[in-house]
Amino acid sequence: MEAPFTIVDLDRAPARGMGPRDRDRVLIGVAAEPVAAGEDFDILLTGVPDPPRPWVGCADPYATARQLGDVVESRAAAAVALVQVLRMGSGLSIPDRLILESLAYSTLQGGADFRAWLASAPRRTPRPAETPVRLGREGSRLSITLDRPWVRNAFDAATRDALCEALQVAVADPSIGRIDLYGNGPAFCSGGDLAEFGTSRDPARAHLVRVHRSPGALLNRCAPRVTAHLHGACVGAGIELAAFAGRVVAAPDTVIRLPEIGMGLIPGAGGTASIPVRAGRERTAYLALSGVELSVGEALRWGLVDEVSATVGAPQDSVLR
Repeated sequence: MEAPFTIVDLDRAPARGMGPRDRDRVLIGVAAEPVAAGEDFDILLTGVPDPPRPWVGCADPYATARQLGDVVESRAAAAVALVQVLRMGSGLSIPDRLILESLAYSTLQGGADFRAWLASAPRRTPRPAETPVRLGREGSRLSITLDRPWVRNAFDAATRDALCEALQVAVADPSIGRIDLYGNGPAFCSGGDLAEFGTSRDPARAHLVRVHRSPGALLNRCAPRVTAHLHGACVGAGIELAAFAGRVVAAPDTVIRLPEIGMGLIPGAGGTASIPVRAGRERTAYLALSGVELSVGEALRWGLVDEVSATVGAPQDSVLR
């Protein structure tokens, strides 16, 4: 069986278009300095620090390409699905991108790699919150705060549903001129709650629920009014949802990561729709396939963050009832 990836040394070979054999593999371009490479590559790596989009700078781009190849080979189904979703999504509306992402995510939930990861993962006890999302209203401003600090605001089904309810209020009420999204405690959001992973045994039903109850779709509808305030860990859903906001402000300790490929999945909270708009699909693919931690400085340069501020923090607004 052929490798599920192709590495092209653009210093030695001219850029070429994607052929039929490349549609089911990850295409990685490497060059010492950025060159004209067309739009067919899934990831472009260079040794130049802070290169222009869509390139990713790294100390040794050729070694990084080989490391990415190892990741792709070990998680071929998820890696190939990721780049296919990103390629196709570039021509779709945000709502359609969310549907495409969910279809691929649900397919992978039934795959061998995710089941193997699930079987090896330690069992976790659910630690739900009575009120996982707290709302506050002051004049035309609505604050929405993720409020499960004991699990760093891990995103469970109850949090998803409560966030959808809060955002439905914002979408329906034109008198709300500003929406501020916060996370209480040491982190904005540490990603999907691992205590719930794998509890759904029906991927087809899970797809319908994911599309019907989509915080990302609602954030997209009111995005110009939303400011996301990030701090600490912004993992998985923590950055996927925040990236929909019209403005993203981050504390200096903010760290961003997409870990889903290692689980045999792709981002499933809207990241393949939101992050490419800000950072481009090539850098989104790199972030997801590498699993690296992105510092707040690099996130600012990539466009995932609009401002770095030391004053980011969750408000103590009263709860709306």
